[in-house]
Formats: sequence, structure tokens, C-alpha cells
Amino acid sequence: MQFLRLLSLLLSSHLFFFISFSSSLNPDGLSLLALKSAIFKDPTRVMTSWSESDPTPCHWPGIICTHGRVTSLILSGRRLSGYIPSELGLLNSLLKLDLSRNNFSKPVPTRLFNAVNLRYIDLSHNSISGQIPTQIRDLKNLTHIDFSSNLLNGSLPESLTLLGSLVGTLNLSYNRFSGEIPPSYGRFPVFVSLDLGHNNLTGKIPQIGSLLNQGPTAFAGNSDLCGFPLQKLCKEETTNPKLVAPKPEGSQILPKRPNPSFIDKDGRKNKSITGSVTVSLISGVSIVIGAVSISVWLIRRKLSSAESKSEKKNTAAPLDDAEEQEGKFVVMDEGFELELEDLLRASAFVVGKSRSGIVYRVVAGMGSGTVAATFTSSTVVAVRRLSDGDATWRRKDFENEVEAIGRVQHPNIVRLRAYYYAEDERLLITDYLRNGSLYSALHGGPSNTLPSLSWPERLLIAQGTARGLMYIHEYSPRKYVHGNLKSTKILLDDELQPRISGFGLTRLVSGYSKLTCSLSAIRQSLDQTYLTPATTVTRITAPSVAYLAPEARASSGCKLSQKCDVYSFGVVLMELLTGRLPNASYKNNGEELVHVVRNWFKEEKPLAEILDPEILNKGHPDKQVIAAIHVALNCTEMDPEVRPRMRSVSESLGRIKSV
Repeated sequence: MQFLRLLSLLLSSHLFFFISFSSSLNPDGLSLLALKSAIFKDPTRVMTSWSESDPTPCHWPGIICTHGRVTSLILSGRRLSGYIPSELGLLNSLLKLDLSRNNFSKPVPTRLFNAVNLRYIDLSHNSISGQIPTQIRDLKNLTHIDFSSNLLNGSLPESLTLLGSLVGTLNLSYNRFSGEIPPSYGRFPVFVSLDLGHNNLTGKIPQIGSLLNQGPTAFAGNSDLCGFPLQKLCKEETTNPKLVAPKPEGSQILPKRPNPSFIDKDGRKNKSITGSVTVSLISGVSIVIGAVSISVWLIRRKLSSAESKSEKKNTAAPLDDAEEQEGKFVVMDEGFELELEDLLRASAFVVGKSRSGIVYRVVAGMGSGTVAATFTSSTVVAVRRLSDGDATWRRKDFENEVEAIGRVQHPNIVRLRAYYYAEDERLLITDYLRNGSLYSALHGGPSNTLPSLSWPERLLIAQGTARGLMYIHEYSPRKYVHGNLKSTKILLDDELQPRISGFGLTRLVSGYSKLTCSLSAIRQSLDQTYLTPATTVTRITAPSVAYLAPEARASSGCKLSQKCDVYSFGVVLMELLTGRLPNASYKNNGEELVHVVRNWFKEEKPLAEILDPEILNKGHPDKQVIAAIHVALNCTEMDPEVRPRMRSVSESLGRIKSV
């Protein structure tokens, strides 16, 4: 048996060298031809044009080159059947390898990791078996690994913990890994999106390092796994119920707050919330995956002795100052039955963090400010705790601004249900949409449960988003601007209808005087946390700037306009059509998505080169897709005066009828 394997290896090696001597193709191209030889089924015929008679592979489909060297190999979703040849390890300039959503089998070849410059590997959704070779530790620049949905087995490789550059994703879910989780996995940085779910792992989850910051979704589907943060207790915990889960890294105690009063929509003060209240929060507030419940006490703030002396000296102090310090909870929607005490006693899970503040998913009991130990009925809302930003708000100004935002009600805009204001605490309560954001639906995440979006679904999302943005623009003579539209700000309900979130946050965080801003300030305000469903939080910064209109980037001082929103919508539409992130990524050959699509259109290349493979696989009417691309191109014109208004955009998309 070993002799046959050796003979097969010798034959393949001789064949490879024979081709190299008889061909004008460069070494990178020869390595890629080894991949073509390893494929026995190519239903989309993506490799048909890969020929040894070419001098270079740089124009081959799926190949991206820089200075004549192959830097990206992207064949995702091509339904290829075969195996991964070891010759790919000879691509010593390769930075990105994406062979996901195919039918590759056999183990990962050890020599693949001779391509030591790799930064991104995605082999997910294949039939790859065996163990992960320990040689993966040699990839010192690797930032992203996705081996999910394969047939990999054996123990979790500790060699992965030696990858010091890993900052993005480590997804090993839906495989056949067994044994215990190595304690060394706690060394991964807390901002790494870790998913070990749905394997055959056993034992207790190590209570160490960044593993304390992971939510239950990172370990779900391992029936013999126990311990925090899973609800399944280990044997020693069941015998000793006094054991308390350790406090995770990144957890924080909310600051003390004034005694708040509750006010309904008509302005009637109902009662005060007194005493201490318990809040169940989720860790990872400062960074990433939050799903660790901790108890936090909200204690009524006492005035300092200096303040007391000041009050004694100035007994004629205005009543407004006292009102500024007292917290006030205001319900904006008659159908909203939760009271502040319900929210404070509820379980809360961090789902996102950005410059505008922290977003919690809050599961609360219903009605009348009393919460039973076990809710007979419950409701889920999103609570955004606003950061201080650059704004200094007096209560009346804040209330006027929030109530103006709350009056903008449309089926495609996330509805503001209530708000809370105190001198040093401001909360916005809105609907919670469990399907998460458009970003998650397009680009995935450990907790994304949606199947890939079809063309009719994407068209529906584009049309609904356009209607919502048009409504914002036309609602008031003040010419409202969203100012921060992107795929993370478009949430999806149970019917995949889009709801625009974040309207008004730019003003609430920046204040009246900060509508004009420098480019550096814009970059900071666009430092965005990409929200995914449930409890996953992933920080990605670079794509945010790619949504920003050119005029907002080019000037040292800028005023965000409605035409800036139109440009941002055009970028989102391109994101929907291509399935690509808008920033200058490897997949975009170092250019922003807008430039990639414009070059594709100018050079009249085939539609298959720019369209998301998921749309290609599910089928689409070419005329509808091309019409949507034209709308996106119009929205992203360099000159803002040439861009259409959102009403025209919405009408153009409305004329595209999905089948």
C-alpha cells in the first residue's frame, strides 16, 4: 500500500516537471495547473480557460495577481469536486486562499503551508477529512481561518495558538473534532471570533483568558461539553452549587445613577424607582463576543459633600439643575408596555459596540414594573447606551431631538419605542430584530443562521431600504440625513424586510455644532462594530470609510448631505449584488468595490465575474440584475450633483419586478 502511494507521488511529480519543461507558463501558473488536474468535476467550467500555453495565469478566472505574482486564489461556490494538491504550497506570494463551498475531499496537504505568506484561508463547506497539519503554525501572517463544515477530526490542534497574527476569525465548527479544549486556547486575543460549535468535544471548558469572553454559541452543539458559559454544569459544579462563574475579561460595572422617574407618552410622572436594582449584563463590552451573564448593581447616587455645601450656599439654585440630575424614562409608543424597572432587571446581552455607544439585546418581562423570577411572558428589545461623544446636551434639547427622531416612523425604519435621560446616562430603546444585519446575511458570522440570500430577496431588501431612506430625506423641511448608512445599519426582520437603524445617532453623539467635521473625525465616527445575530460582536474598521462619499473624504471640513446618503446606498447596493465587502480588500484586488464595479462595467466583462456566486448558483434574471447595477452606478457618481435623489432611486428599483 505504501509502495502504491509512493509510486503515485512520483508519477505526479514527474508529470508536474514534464509540464514545466515543455511549457512557457510561469511557475505560479504551473502550480495552479496542478489544482486543475486535481479537479474531476467543474460544472461552472471556471477552469476551462486555464491553459499551459499562457505565459501567466493572471487573467484566469479566480486568480488575482500583484506585480505578476499570484496573490489570491478565489474559487468559492464553484461546486468543484476534487482534492487540494500540495503544489499550491509553491505559491510563495499567495495571500488569500478561498476554496469554500465546493466539494473538496481528502486531507489538507502538509506542504500547502509552505505558502508562508498566507493571511487568509477559507476552506469551509467542503468534505475535507483528516487532521489539521501542525505545519500551519508556520503561517506567521495568518489573520483568518475558516475550516467549518468539513469532516476534520482528531483533537483541536494546539499549533493554532502559535499564530500570533490571528485577529479575525477562527472557525472550526461543524466538524468531528474530539477531546477536550486545550487551555492554551485562552491565549487567543479576545477580539478573535472563535467558533468550536457542533463537534464532539468533551469535558469542561477551560476558565482561562479569552475563553471567558466567549458566548455559548462558540461551544454549542457539543453534547459532552460542560461549564461556563454553557448552561450545562459539570459534575463538580452540580455537587457544589455555591460555585460562581468567574468574572470575564472586559466586563464592566455600570456607574451609579440618579434615582429615575418614569414618564409615559403624555408626560405624567408615575413613580420613582428606588433602592438597588439588579441588572444581568453580558461581558465583552469593550471588544467582542459577549454572552457571559454577570450581576451588576445599580445604586442610587449620593451627592458629595462639596455638592451639599454648594447647595447650602446657593439656596436659590434653579429647579432645572435638579431636573437635569434626576433620570427620566419616556415611552414614545403607546403599545410599549415595559417600564424602566423591567429593563433594569432583565437579562441583557451585548450585541455591538461603536463610537455611538453599546447595544444590548434585552429580554424582559411585561408590564407594570414588577418582574417575576420566571417570566410568564417576555419581550425582546434593543437598548443602545449612548456614548458621551462630543455633545453636551441639556435635557430639553435632548428630548426635542429624540422626539423628532421618534416621529420618523416607517415600515423600513427601526422604530424608537422609549428613551431614558439622566445627566450622565442616555438610553434609546428600539425593536430588536433577531435576523441581525444585512452585513451578517451577506458575509456570515459564527451566529448567522440565515441561508444565502437569493436574488429576489436581495432585490426586496434594496427596494425596502430605498423606501426607508427616501422617507427620512423627505419627512421634514430640515432635510434629514442618516449620515452613516452601511450594511450593518440595515437590519432584517422575520420576513427579510429591511429596517434602517441608527437614524439620528450622528446628531445625538456629535451634537448640534458638529455637523461639519474633519476627515479624521469622520473616520473615527465610522469606526464601526459589525453586528451579528445573538451575541456575536466583530470589530472591523476599514470597510466603513468605503461607504463615505468622495466629497466627504476630500475636504478638511465637510457637511454630510442627502447626496452623501445616496452614495452610501449605492455602495450597499453593490455589496448586495457582488457579495463583497466595499473596502480595498484582497478580493477587490486592492481597490474599493465602487472602482471594481465601475472598471467591470467600463471593460464590458461577463456578468459572472462581478456577481455574487450565491446569486449565480440560485439563478437570476440578467435584465433585473443589470438594471440594479445601473442604479448603483448612478448613486455612486463622483459628482454629487449628478447623483439622483432617493425618490428617483426608489422608483427605479421599484420598476424592477422580481420573479
